[in-house]
Amino acid sequence: MPTPFRFGIQAKTAHSRAEWVDQARKVEDLGYSSLSLPDHFDGQLSPTPALMAAADVTTDLRVGALVWCNDYRHPVTFASEMATLDILSEGRLELGIGAGWMKTDYDAMGLAYDRPGVRIDRMIESIQILRGLFGEGEFSHEGEHYNVKELDLQPKPVQDPVPILVGGGGPRMLKLAGQHADIVGVNPNLKSGAIDETTVADATAERYAEKIEWVREGAGDRFDEIELQVRIFMTMITDDRDGTAEALGPGLGMDKDQALASPLAVVGNIDQIADTLVERRETYGFSYITLGAENIESFAPVVAKLAGT
Repeated sequence: MPTPFRFGIQAKTAHSRAEWVDQARKVEDLGYSSLSLPDHFDGQLSPTPALMAAADVTTDLRVGALVWCNDYRHPVTFASEMATLDILSEGRLELGIGAGWMKTDYDAMGLAYDRPGVRIDRMIESIQILRGLFGEGEFSHEGEHYNVKELDLQPKPVQDPVPILVGGGGPRMLKLAGQHADIVGVNPNLKSGAIDETTVADATAERYAEKIEWVREGAGDRFDEIELQVRIFMTMITDDRDGTAEALGPGLGMDKDQALASPLAVVGNIDQIADTLVERRETYGFSYITLGAENIESFAPVVAKLAGT
């Protein structure tokens, strides 16, 4: 039995509270399951307070980040923030956490941009600390990067457990995501520290099939319990599917067929896009589909057609 579809919107900014909360209400009203923000310093709203404002004006909408960067926060203060957000949203938090990848963020903050392995090790320690602090009683941790001594974090989150989302694009990150996460976001590899030609080259159907195998390897027997998420970056609703893909392909460094097959893009009319997503769920397991805020209204017919099925 396939995992039912659900859909999310990743938004970034608004010019006022009214604009932001109106957008959150619209996301919920049109049938989307979640609202998330990235976590960068490029003019976006700060994710935690923005998500609390969104939760405050909605009823069922789940809130989270794609993803909070571990290196910007100590796991104890982050656990306290996340427990509070889960309580005040009445148990609607999806805790997305990442190792950090955008080099310009680190440069702006004056943080050392350590090699990927070190950043990933820190993130894994943080996940262990978050799980421990969300549990009952005192928790201690003595690790390479963090130490916690006999802390009984209070108050505890509403959800038990809080669902943790980890995204990744490389083999080690996706294997660890499979091992530790409840939701795994499968992404292009961002090891260069920027979105560039290497990102596009990693977005083919063949590469994504390989990525799913890395998740499966890490997850082992729990693979079927994991929800697989994908962020679609290019959405073109059109009656000329082939012609549109042929025009867009060169910009992605792909031919028409490769562009149509990339899990990061959907092209076609509503029925064609719905059929494509069903096929990709069968092929890769993607049931949690996230889109940009520019797609809230245009993609709503697809959401109405597929959500919950």
